[in-house]
Amino acid sequence: MNAGSMDYAARVRAGDRRAAARLISLIENQSPEAADALAELYPDTGKAYLVGITGPPGAGKSSLVDHLVSAIRRDGMTVGVIAVDPASPFTGGAILGDRIRMKSHAGDPGVFIRSMSSRGQLGGIALATKAATEVLDAYGCQVVLVETVGVGQSEVAIARATDSTILVLPPNLGDGIQAIKAGIMEVPDLFVVNKADLAGANRAAAEILGMLELEEHEAWAPPVVLTKSLLELDESGVLELWEHLKVHRDFLNRTGTIAEKRAYQAREEVSSLATDLLQRALKRAMDRPDVQALLAEVQGRRVPPRQAAEHLLGLLTP
Repeated sequence: MNAGSMDYAARVRAGDRRAAARLISLIENQSPEAADALAELYPDTGKAYLVGITGPPGAGKSSLVDHLVSAIRRDGMTVGVIAVDPASPFTGGAILGDRIRMKSHAGDPGVFIRSMSSRGQLGGIALATKAATEVLDAYGCQVVLVETVGVGQSEVAIARATDSTILVLPPNLGDGIQAIKAGIMEVPDLFVVNKADLAGANRAAAEILGMLELEEHEAWAPPVVLTKSLLELDESGVLELWEHLKVHRDFLNRTGTIAEKRAYQAREEVSSLATDLLQRALKRAMDRPDVQALLAEVQGRRVPPRQAAEHLLGLLTP
């Protein structure tokens, strides 16, 4: 482990905001220095309460997160926000829209907001996101909110990386209700119908509750909360949402479910990282002269593809 990575780790532990921001950038760029720093920080993680917030575009997730940060800060807790933005078509980086919408917290030393690019990852959540939550955990954030772009399989992906998952839906569900019917009802721990001052909010909440009644819930029955995130905090319903989150956090700790979730998260993180490392090793191996010669044998029908694949796998995992 090099001195630079140890320096990053020490500075993050000491609450150095610039060091934490720089380390997250190194994580996004897949820097070896970042991997070393994360290894140094890992024993200091696992303390933060991780909350995933997902839902279709237009549901008002960012304004909801903005209010949720205020509610958490009102309780005196420090907050980190990872906003997973769609990748820029020009740079591959995050468009930063969420960070702009949360600018009201820019001067608060108890709030750390970071936008990250989805970089085309399945479900809109980058592999780097989980590592970024670990940085904010070690940095001292007591609560870390992860907001996804809310498309594809993100509803499932975010649940793998957080302790509590919120699905935010607009009053006129449209495609959102189809997503629920497609099989994600078991994923959220809480449902939010946002923009509840618009017509259809009560009907949407009733539909969700009706579908929840058809599901089996061993211990935790997901609540459905109506919010109006464009109103002032005290009138928005977000304080009620935060109370529900605290109840769910206490439920996880009281029942030991948090240990089960963390075990699953560890399994998924290791599996994802191993897959990523294998894919990179495979890409490098495909350019080797001996592998190119083997591919020519496959093309010439002299070696079966499976035999070549097994040989290639043997090169990667001697």
